Amino acid sequence: MGLFAFIKEAGEKLFGTGEANAAADPAAANAKAAQAIHDYIVALKIAPPDLGVSFDAAKSLVAVSGTAPDQATREKILLAAGNVAGVAEVENRLSVSRAEPEAQFHTVARGDTLSAIAKKYYGNANQYPAIFEANKPMLSHPDKIYPGQVLRIPPQA
Repeated sequence: MGLFAFIKEAGEKLFGTGEANAAADPAAANAKAAQAIHDYIVALKIAPPDLGVSFDAAKSLVAVSGTAPDQATREKILLAAGNVAGVAEVENRLSVSRAEPEAQFHTVARGDTLSAIAKKYYGNANQYPAIFEANKPMLSHPDKIYPGQVLRIPPQA
């Protein structure tokens, strides 16, 4: 368990944050936002069968639960839920079927490239494909990262 922080204004635009906050029925708006995040994780093909997602607009908090097959999938689910506009924190209630070493996380800053991030964490800019692969399917191209996005930095092989 634990909380992971994200930049609320950065990320995929799955639902209107104003509509979630100002809705006449906050519970319905939270449920609609939770379903949008759930559907996004399913579309990325990383969702376990027992994936549960809840959203609290007042706290900008997503809670995810279920059983991920491995640590990498668990971390990808957390990142997919957190890299959504309107989400500031993700509460990790996921368990893992097969334990593995945890990855580090990096929040992309203006001017960052995957090569520069690889140089920082691995000491070698040419290791950027490892970071790109670790963040698929959320990343579709190594050059398409944005400030505020949080990336997985897997342990060096």
